[in-house]
Amino acid sequence: MTETAVGLPRRFAALVKLEHTVFALPFAYVGMLLALDEVPRAADWLWVTIAMVGARTLAMGLNRLIDAEVDARNPRTAARELPSGALLRWQVLALCALALAVFLAAVFQLDPLVRWLWPVPVALFVVYPYLKRITWLCHLWLGASLGLAPVGAWAAVTGELPWQAWTIGAAVALWVAGFDLFYSLFDAEHDRREGLESWAVRFGERGVFTGARAHHLGTVGLLVLAGVGLDVSLAYWLGVGVVAALLAYEHSLVRPGDLRRLDAAFFTVNGVISVVFFGFVLLDSLIG
Repeated sequence: MTETAVGLPRRFAALVKLEHTVFALPFAYVGMLLALDEVPRAADWLWVTIAMVGARTLAMGLNRLIDAEVDARNPRTAARELPSGALLRWQVLALCALALAVFLAAVFQLDPLVRWLWPVPVALFVVYPYLKRITWLCHLWLGASLGLAPVGAWAAVTGELPWQAWTIGAAVALWVAGFDLFYSLFDAEHDRREGLESWAVRFGERGVFTGARAHHLGTVGLLVLAGVGLDVSLAYWLGVGVVAALLAYEHSLVRPGDLRRLDAAFFTVNGVISVVFFGFVLLDSLIG
């Protein structure tokens, strides 16, 4: 009983990579802060956080369920909770149902606009795992899914969706798609054998580096464009500068033929980017 009470939550946390929440959640907060140009109410922080945790848990649970057989044939992922038998399918299905319920409970505490729009992210979550079977554009779909974080949070606290919200969302989408291109290098050989599609399979290692650079240049450009359309202070622009510097550092860590520091480029630097940019936007709201 004790092992189940402690071990099952631990396995669920590992299944959904709880630590990767650091990628999208800070950008949801960025969306709130830029939408209001002030520090949001405690209730907004609470419900947006709960909605994000529910949505991300649902997305990861669905991904693991749909990809369970593919993961079982991949040496890198064969030890994951479903292929290894540490979790059963019905348990992950129950987690997905609970996550959806939590997501909806939070959404209905926010602006009425998001009560109508909640099926959009859920549809993106369901479709994403299948895309690698048919197109190398799957990375952009993943980016769009996470790019909805600031867009949804903006709508959740204002009931509006101006172009600035979409621009921030597009910046996040390109950022995520760019670092997901790097991630595709981990499985390039396996994906080729399985007949799966990815940017790495379609364009090769050098194509991944070219694509990632283009995506991340687009990220910085869109953050600049959003700032031009918003009433922001120097803190926001400093944040954009730091993001640009961190992205440049990320790209300096790896190069074609030398992927030894790919884990650091993917996990560490991108986690720092989201948290640091959120910090600068929060400072902008406090002093603005």
